[in-house]
Amino acid sequence: MLLQISLLVLGFVLLIKGADWLVNGATALAKKHQVSDLAIGLTIVAFGTSMPELVVNAFAAFENHPDIVYGNIIGSNNFNLFMILGIAGLITPLVVQSSTVWKEIPFSLAAALVLFVLANDFWADSGILSRFDGLILLVFFAGFLIYVYKQLRTGNIPETSTTVVHYSNLKIWGFILLGLALLVIGGRLVVDSAVDIASALGVSQTLIGLTIVAAGTSLPELATSVVAAIKKNNDIAVGNIIGSNIFNIFFILGVSSLIRPIPFSLRFNQDIYLLIFGTVLLFLTMFSGKKKKLDRWEAGLLLAMYVGYTVYLISGEV
Repeated sequence: MLLQISLLVLGFVLLIKGADWLVNGATALAKKHQVSDLAIGLTIVAFGTSMPELVVNAFAAFENHPDIVYGNIIGSNNFNLFMILGIAGLITPLVVQSSTVWKEIPFSLAAALVLFVLANDFWADSGILSRFDGLILLVFFAGFLIYVYKQLRTGNIPETSTTVVHYSNLKIWGFILLGLALLVIGGRLVVDSAVDIASALGVSQTLIGLTIVAAGTSLPELATSVVAAIKKNNDIAVGNIIGSNIFNIFFILGVSSLIRPIPFSLRFNQDIYLLIFGTVLLFLTMFSGKKKKLDRWEAGLLLAMYVGYTVYLISGEV
């Protein structure tokens, strides 16, 4: 147990340092090539911080652990939306571009709705995410990439409070690649050690997937968005979360179901309902008012809802 706790602490250290390097490199890259921070957050940062989910799900799908597959992704998305945006929003009110409210958040909502329809298989006796469903998810993911590419082509740089640091190309990519590597290694260490500890206590795979695994694989998003919020880089903080949620469903679940068709348990519907509700709530909070902003009290509400949700999950196992 002492070894697992030590690995858990080491994982946290690697996650925090990796997130710091990744944000520095991604921001420098955005400025150097006149690309918006938001676009970088939706691509490089979002993909990098979603790598732990991809690694865990690939193994879980291959070894036929469907509860871990779904719990990891749905739980991670809820953790991202409620916990991470809640913490980041408490650090600083999150003011974002109009495109985030009108395009990226609805895209994230569409991802949750598509997953709900495909996984439940209302036209069949039992729910399953088939390989064909996986291809559908990947087609949606390709559409998202096309949208991001078009945004990159606009060349509009938003006004941010980020301090511009000029790095060489070697140093920029060194920051990004080393940051990604530390995030993946750290995330893996945290998840493995946490799952071992929880398994010793006799906790179900569903609860492990929705809580420990989901939170563990989302720690890169947490570290990245918190660092970005501290640095007043709201586009990275929010773009990372929205982009990661889209990546998780369309790309990671798409790849997972190609590895092996994944049977769907109806008990996960309540978690999808929460994800849909939270995404709509985020849209409404940012839609209201002159500025597209998540205030501290709204961030606190998201955080409180996640705490209540977690207590509900744990009480159901007791």
